[in-house]
Amino acid sequence: MPPPPPPPPPPHPRREDLRLDKEEEKKKKEEEIPDAEFDLDLADIYSFAIQLGRDAGALLLDSLHRRRRDGSEDEADGDGDGELDLEEKMNAVDIVTETDREVEDFIHSAIANRYPSHAFIGEETYSKGSSKDYLVSNAPTWIVDPLDGTVNFTHSFVMFCVSIALVVNQKPVIGVIYAPLLNQLFSACKGKGAWLNETTRLPLLGKVGVGPIPRNAPSKCVFACEWGKDRKDRPDGNLSRKVDSFVNMAAEIGARDGKGGMVHGVRSLGSATMDLAYTAMGAFDIWWEGGCWEWDVAAGICLVQEAGGLVTTANPPDDWESAAIEDAKLGGRLYLAVRPACGGPGETAREGQERLIREVWRRVRRLDYPRPGA
Repeated sequence: MPPPPPPPPPPHPRREDLRLDKEEEKKKKEEEIPDAEFDLDLADIYSFAIQLGRDAGALLLDSLHRRRRDGSEDEADGDGDGELDLEEKMNAVDIVTETDREVEDFIHSAIANRYPSHAFIGEETYSKGSSKDYLVSNAPTWIVDPLDGTVNFTHSFVMFCVSIALVVNQKPVIGVIYAPLLNQLFSACKGKGAWLNETTRLPLLGKVGVGPIPRNAPSKCVFACEWGKDRKDRPDGNLSRKVDSFVNMAAEIGARDGKGGMVHGVRSLGSATMDLAYTAMGAFDIWWEGGCWEWDVAAGICLVQEAGGLVTTANPPDDWESAAIEDAKLGGRLYLAVRPACGGPGETAREGQERLIREVWRRVRRLDYPRPGA
């Protein structure tokens, strides 16, 4: 019998298929690249980021003084009411000023000139797009909030700052936060610790100074949280769930079906970035929040982790008593941070921190902030 005919050749791949194959191959290779193979001089980048934070903070101060001066002059001339020139977006709480755009443009330009191959995501440029997908790849990416605490800024309340982070493989490796009215510069670099004004290592007083996690935590803890921008008054909406969680943490022991945590105090700085910085300092024991974006938290997460704290998800898993405690997803919009600590009787520092996380999970409600791609 004659041999069977050879199989027909495979169809020639379409151009679209080739493009998709190349994209998948590129993505796979990118995912496999460790930090070192990006050939990053973290020490040089760290110094650059610190100076950039100071320069951006100086712009914030200049804008604040200039606008207050102009407002006062307008009021004296009868041409204005002394208020800043504001553009309101979405609702009265989400105030955006021209300052945000000016400072972000300054930061973006400086980074593009120094590190042209690095990606950049800033709050203002991202907000202009229609998509709210998570866009951070594994490649070196700068994530910037030119002005966190905008409402504070407009009221000359000191808790506002610029936040600059470098993220590699989805992990913040450099974080710089500068609060210019306080002259507080917080900085951290992977493996180098976290610092206040480049001279004082965080946490303040050291891990022994801040002490172990209290045995009856969250009692004897300071709990930080934010009301956030989602003010929709819906039954069982995010605002309602947050308020329930705040009261659970604050109520007396045994109250609210056993969920009362009787924390020492509840604090809200009006800036997620500053909340994280103060957690790294050891001033806050707990920070719990949902609804933030990666530019609100990237630098602060680096700071907390380098100081020895933990950052995980705000939402309690179904098996919260035994679930593995993993790092928060950078773009997940759900964050729970616990301060640095030393070990206590019968447990390591990490065991104490994880115990506190589970006690928070037991008392808070799950929040609904979906994020495509995160």
